[in-house]
Amino acid sequence: MIYKQVNQKLEMVLGNIEKVIIGKRDIAELSIVALLSGGHVLLEDVPGVGKTVMVRALAKSIGASFKRIQFTPDLLPSDVTGVSIFNPKEQEFIFRPGPIMGHIILADEINRTSPKTQSALLEAMEEASVTIDGVTRGLEKPFFVMATQNPIEYEGTYPLPEAQLDRFLLKMKMGYPGVEEEIEVLHRAQYTAPLEELESVITLDELIELQAEVKAVIVDDTIKRYIVELANQTRSHEGVYLGVSPRGSIALMKAAQAYALIQGRDYVLPDDVQYLVPFIFSHRLILKPEANYEGFDAGMVIHEIVATTKVPVKRAVT
Repeated sequence: MIYKQVNQKLEMVLGNIEKVIIGKRDIAELSIVALLSGGHVLLEDVPGVGKTVMVRALAKSIGASFKRIQFTPDLLPSDVTGVSIFNPKEQEFIFRPGPIMGHIILADEINRTSPKTQSALLEAMEEASVTIDGVTRGLEKPFFVMATQNPIEYEGTYPLPEAQLDRFLLKMKMGYPGVEEEIEVLHRAQYTAPLEELESVITLDELIELQAEVKAVIVDDTIKRYIVELANQTRSHEGVYLGVSPRGSIALMKAAQAYALIQGRDYVLPDDVQYLVPFIFSHRLILKPEANYEGFDAGMVIHEIVATTKVPVKRAVT
């Protein structure tokens, strides 16, 4: 596939999402980065900023099925994955699939449910399959999870363990729209329902082709070394207790490939890596208590590491 055509297809998807989400192109772009590279997104923000709308718009834009799971304290793993029910008439068990059996999954307020139920997502996110009653069932392709959590309300919540945070390709925040952007939102919502009018602009087969194209994007050895050096810096930083694992390095490389593809290139630049590092690495760091006491956060550590790590000067592709 010609990369100009690839860029045009992805621009159509982005333009479609922007019909319902105003002024959040970067968030839509990062969501597509995760989707193209086979990863998942953790979206941390307050209610009402358009998280659900954006995920539904993405699903509609690619003609994918959309499932929403509202995580609550009483939710069971079988409520997510599905359950086998005995049919006395047929004298056999019948599998009833859960909401995880879909293309685009919104795991809403994931930190409100128990760790046992949270773990029901682990196999699905990592292996694209679920095991129920000893039977492993593959999930549909593409499979993409966007989980949300509210950073304000912590009462009655279960913080995600590091092992599960590491399953998310990237973590991001939407933030409030600007004044003019919010006025435009009101204009569009006054007489119409933009989301209901949205139609798909590419097919699922085309998306799967695009996911294959991501793997063909060139990552020069100097870029790989740069990614590894950034990861190593997190492991040796004086304020970091636990740095980025090799899984994080792989995630950054794959995300950079997808981002380059969105930009219409078949090769990764150091700028791609630098832009994506905060979204890929920040949620994978655990800081030392003294660093927290001094007012440091993961974002500040990542910024310092990027600023002090030598950038490769060799062309990413020759």
